[in-house]
Amino acid sequence: MGSMDGVKFNGMFYILIGISGFTLTIALILAILWTMKYRTLIHTIQELQGVEGLLGRAAPSNPPALSPLTLRKCLVRETRSPLELVSVTLGQEYQNTSSPTPLLRQTTKSASRSLWRPQQTGSCFNTSGLGMQQLIKAGREGVYYKAKMTRGTCKGHSIVTCKMTKEWVTHRRVAREVNIMRKLGTHKNVLQLLDWNITQAPYMLILESVSSGTLRSFLQVNQHQLSRDSDLQKHFTTAAYHIAHAMRHLRSKMVVHCDLALRNIMVNHFPREVKLAEFGLAQDLTLLSSRRSSHKGDHLQKVPLRWYPPEYFRNNYYSFKGDVWAFGIVLWEMQTFGTLPYPNLETLELVVRYICSGHRNSEPETCRPEILQMMKDCWLEPYTQRPSFNDIVSVLENILEDDADYIEVNNRLANVGYGDQDQVCLTLLHDD
Repeated sequence: MGSMDGVKFNGMFYILIGISGFTLTIALILAILWTMKYRTLIHTIQELQGVEGLLGRAAPSNPPALSPLTLRKCLVRETRSPLELVSVTLGQEYQNTSSPTPLLRQTTKSASRSLWRPQQTGSCFNTSGLGMQQLIKAGREGVYYKAKMTRGTCKGHSIVTCKMTKEWVTHRRVAREVNIMRKLGTHKNVLQLLDWNITQAPYMLILESVSSGTLRSFLQVNQHQLSRDSDLQKHFTTAAYHIAHAMRHLRSKMVVHCDLALRNIMVNHFPREVKLAEFGLAQDLTLLSSRRSSHKGDHLQKVPLRWYPPEYFRNNYYSFKGDVWAFGIVLWEMQTFGTLPYPNLETLELVVRYICSGHRNSEPETCRPEILQMMKDCWLEPYTQRPSFNDIVSVLENILEDDADYIEVNNRLANVGYGDQDQVCLTLLHDD
């Protein structure tokens, strides 16, 4: 019996060992199969990602994917007010008109990148249906013509303004300008983009028509007649008010103009219908990441230095407050009928040294005190002390309201007898 029990025990032992070995073998086989399947799945995913990446680069299908038209980037710095003080460093692509080269950049993701993305810019009209009539302005990047649509109209406009870019201007630059103008939309004081064709150079932008060219040329041509107008300062204030309205609109869209000057203001009817134009240097800060140059001197030939603030020369820093500085220069230009800022300084190096030393343009002789003070406020340092365009619009609005009250009072005095004038004046003073 003992021997029989021993045999049974050994048999059971071997059976258990066999079952355990079989189980381990099955588990090992399953593990190998799962590993192979997992590796195959990972490999498939990687292949799909690679194909998707290639397709995304070769033929972007969604409007945000602007790989050939990727907008330039600007420097976003930490300051007291992240919205008011956003820095822009203009790249070397603006330095050499014959062979623009990209600036070495250091990028970080923008927190506001997802706020707005441009739609793709493509051909929208046939250039053969456009006839040039008259030169309006010859700028650094392009030429503006008064033009006529020979085949139908462009959004209801038969007479338009056509901007033709120069040969050295890249497709990327023009695409950025188109996207910014589309983002700005319709505003009474911004020259409206109607259509464009940027399939091949020279690239063309179709803009709304203007009757009197640039504000600078208008003031220069009509200086003698305007100088005899007793309401000239009121007209200047009205024009400044509408320009400030345009700049406030840009600020609300997070766009810095970077080229605000009298030559870039178009006139339809002076002083109420003036329109901001020329967005070739403009930057959309909701799209751009950090970019900074360590070579400040390289930019001296490609940006409008006479309109640029001292912080740009010292730190390669341009912000909304830089546009405010330029607005002060525009006020000075109006008062001097389009005189070049710092007229006694012939070289750009002298201009930079003069500005950085704390010097400013001379005070125009006939300028009203309120506008003169606004100029000085726009040129304050540090730049954080300069007013915003909201502040500027409010101040100009108050000045215009005072002018309107003054005109109304004069009209009332003209319609009353001599003995009643004191009573009218006393009543007005009492109301105040």
